Amino acid sequence: MKVGVWNGRTRKEIVEMLVIMKRKATESDLEQVKQFLVEQDCDFHQSTGADRIILGVVGDTSNINCKVLKEISGVLDFYQIPDDE
Repeated sequence: MKVGVWNGRTRKEIVEMLVIMKRKATESDLEQVKQFLVEQDCDFHQSTGADRIILGVVGDTSNINCKVLKEISGVLDFYQIPDDE
Protein backbone atom coordinates (compact mmCIF):
# COMPACT_ATOMS: atom_id res chain seq x y z
CA MET A 1 0.00 0.00 0.00
CA LYS A 2 1.18 3.48 -0.75
CA VAL A 3 2.14 5.69 2.15
CA GLY A 4 0.25 8.94 2.30
CA VAL A 5 -3.42 9.71 2.05
CA TRP A 6 -6.27 7.44 0.92
CA ASN A 7 -9.52 9.24 0.13
CA GLY A 8 -8.66 11.99 2.58
CA ARG A 9 -7.55 9.64 5.36
CA THR A 10 -4.05 9.25 6.71
CA ARG A 11 -2.26 5.89 6.81
CA LYS A 12 -3.02 5.51 10.53
CA GLU A 13 -6.75 5.55 9.74
CA ILE A 14 -6.44 2.75 7.18
CA VAL A 15 -7.03 -0.83 8.23
CA GLU A 16 -6.07 -3.53 5.75
CA MET A 17 -7.84 -6.85 5.30
CA LEU A 18 -7.52 -10.20 3.57
CA VAL A 19 -10.59 -12.00 2.23
CA ILE A 20 -10.12 -15.72 1.65
CA MET A 21 -12.54 -17.34 -0.77
CA LYS A 22 -13.72 -20.94 -0.50
CA ARG A 23 -12.09 -23.40 -2.89
CA LYS A 24 -15.42 -23.98 -4.63
CA ALA A 25 -16.38 -20.30 -4.82
CA THR A 26 -17.89 -19.41 -8.19
CA GLU A 27 -17.03 -16.45 -10.39
CA SER A 28 -20.40 -15.02 -9.38
CA ASP A 29 -19.45 -15.33 -5.68
CA LEU A 30 -16.18 -13.51 -6.35
CA GLU A 31 -17.92 -10.73 -8.28
CA GLN A 32 -20.38 -10.27 -5.42
CA VAL A 33 -17.52 -9.84 -2.93
CA LYS A 34 -15.72 -7.39 -5.23
CA GLN A 35 -18.91 -5.35 -5.68
CA PHE A 36 -19.45 -5.28 -1.91
CA LEU A 37 -15.88 -3.99 -1.39
CA VAL A 38 -16.28 -1.30 -4.05
CA GLU A 39 -19.54 -0.20 -2.41
CA GLN A 40 -17.57 0.15 0.85
CA ASP A 41 -15.14 2.51 -0.94
CA CYS A 42 -12.27 0.02 -0.75
CA ASP A 43 -9.81 -1.18 -3.34
CA PHE A 44 -8.57 -4.76 -3.65
CA HIS A 45 -5.87 -6.83 -5.30
CA GLN A 46 -6.68 -10.37 -6.36
CA SER A 47 -4.24 -13.23 -5.87
CA THR A 48 -5.28 -16.39 -7.68
CA GLY A 49 -3.61 -19.60 -6.59
CA ALA A 50 -3.97 -23.16 -7.82
CA ASP A 51 -7.20 -23.73 -5.90
CA ARG A 52 -7.97 -20.62 -3.87
CA ILE A 53 -8.41 -16.88 -4.39
CA ILE A 54 -7.40 -14.27 -1.83
CA LEU A 55 -8.33 -10.61 -2.03
CA GLY A 56 -6.01 -8.10 -0.40
CA VAL A 57 -8.21 -5.16 0.61
CA VAL A 58 -6.92 -1.63 1.16
CA GLY A 59 -8.75 1.46 2.24
CA ASP A 60 -10.74 2.28 5.32
CA THR A 61 -12.06 -1.19 6.13
CA SER A 62 -13.03 -0.18 9.67
CA ASN A 63 -16.59 0.54 8.54
CA ILE A 64 -17.12 -2.76 6.73
CA ASN A 65 -19.90 -4.81 8.26
CA CYS A 66 -17.92 -8.02 8.77
CA LYS A 67 -21.07 -10.05 9.44
CA VAL A 68 -22.39 -9.13 5.98
CA LEU A 69 -19.02 -9.92 4.37
CA LYS A 70 -18.84 -13.33 6.05
CA GLU A 71 -22.36 -14.18 4.85
CA ILE A 72 -21.57 -13.55 1.17
CA SER A 73 -21.58 -16.84 -0.69
CA GLY A 74 -18.06 -18.10 -1.36
CA VAL A 75 -16.32 -16.28 1.50
CA LEU A 76 -14.40 -18.69 3.71
CA ASP A 77 -12.99 -16.14 6.15
CA PHE A 78 -11.40 -12.73 6.45
CA TYR A 79 -8.62 -11.24 8.54
CA GLN A 80 -8.20 -7.63 9.51
CA ILE A 81 -4.52 -6.77 9.59
CA PRO A 82 -3.62 -4.60 12.60
CA ASP A 83 -1.48 -1.52 12.20
CA ASP A 84 2.11 -2.27 13.21
CA GLU A 85 2.98 1.31 14.09
